[in-house]
Amino acid sequence: MRVLVQRVSAASVSVDGQIVGAIDPQPQGLLALVGATHGDDTAKARRMAEKLWQLRILDDEKSASDVAAPILVISQFTLYANTDKGRRPSWNAAAPGPVAEPLVVEFASALRQLGAVVETGVFGADMQVELVNDGPVTVLLEL
Repeated sequence: MRVLVQRVSAASVSVDGQIVGAIDPQPQGLLALVGATHGDDTAKARRMAEKLWQLRILDDEKSASDVAAPILVISQFTLYANTDKGRRPSWNAAAPGPVAEPLVVEFASALRQLGAVVETGVFGADMQVELVNDGPVTVLLEL
């Protein structure tokens, strides 16, 4: 499982021109782009949620858990693009939708169980993501 996390001062996701998830943190929150691969399971999704919740990338080396920072979770199979050959990425390493969707749902659910305020996108939809990257701070987490 991979999570590309960005520290944000605002973030939203829209589908068909309608906002389906948004955070307006005071002062910071996290945008988490989540990808799953073959072999990932719900235990790994829960461990990744814990890792993100405790990650100290907010001001004064605080974590989302320290300041109750909101998190916008968006599925992102393209995190597993293989660009080793040619100019066209291969998506073979990305888990198929029926496998990945429950893992992204479990990831968001585990964050909520830890105490996070979580907004989400729509799995498999053509989403438009808007964000203000704060810092900028962008970190790739992998398990």
